[in-house]
Amino acid sequence: MSTVADKLAKKSTRKTGGKQVRLRLVYIDFWSAVKLSFLAAVALAIVTMVSFFLIQLVLSTTGLITRADEFVAMLTDNSISVASMMGLPQVMAFAAVVAILNLIVVTVLGAVVAGVYNMAVKVTGGLLVGFMSN
Repeated sequence: MSTVADKLAKKSTRKTGGKQVRLRLVYIDFWSAVKLSFLAAVALAIVTMVSFFLIQLVLSTTGLITRADEFVAMLTDNSISVASMMGLPQVMAFAAVVAILNLIVVTVLGAVVAGVYNMAVKVTGGLLVGFMSN
């Protein structure tokens, strides 16, 4: 009885008779790249909002915020309250600002990368991609 590794070795030595296609990527549509990067940024913004919410939930449930508030109050004679700055509305507002800024930056970066690639193709000739059918 042969092992799985023996079967894979036999398959790799076999010559496949499939067709091979080579394509050259010479142009990325600017608006398609902007739309795709915007969709990726929206997904990243959703992940950011959910992660900020979950981190805030864990910190408040474990009591770390109240301990930090007590420690800071001891150092500053109750002039600064960490609990009032780390409430759920403040954290979610900060998360929304971060998500919006991230949305703008990722969308612009997608457009810039598409433009730079389209200019670099004129020098390099594009990206060669090979496909093979089994």
